[in-house]
Amino acid sequence: MENQEVMVVYKWTAKEGNSEALKSIYKEVESQMKSNEPGALKVQCYFDETSSTLVVMDLFSDAGAVGFHLGTTAAGHFNNLLQIAVPGEFLFCGEVPEEMKQAAVGMGLNATFAPAVFGFER
Repeated sequence: MENQEVMVVYKWTAKEGNSEALKSIYKEVESQMKSNEPGALKVQCYFDETSSTLVVMDLFSDAGAVGFHLGTTAAGHFNNLLQIAVPGEFLFCGEVPEEMKQAAVGMGLNATFAPAVFGFER
């Protein structure tokens, strides 16, 4: 099977008073991904002030790039994030190998793995 892009969409909800710290960590994550992860094609962050929720959309060239991210940048920030925010559901959109699914679940992520079934692109 050819390599396929994988999109990961997820959210973190900042604990009381930690919204700016959450955004600050993600500015660093974005910077590290941009400079150190050639397989990270796009990172987009959204923030809902009302609920102090950061929504993140990462687009990777393939599952290998996702694995690289989880083992490097994500691993380096995960424990700090857990101190200041509550993780929401992680949606892995695309083909993800079984060992990566196990790794995500092992990290305690509330993860959904959904291979592509249909859609279009202009």
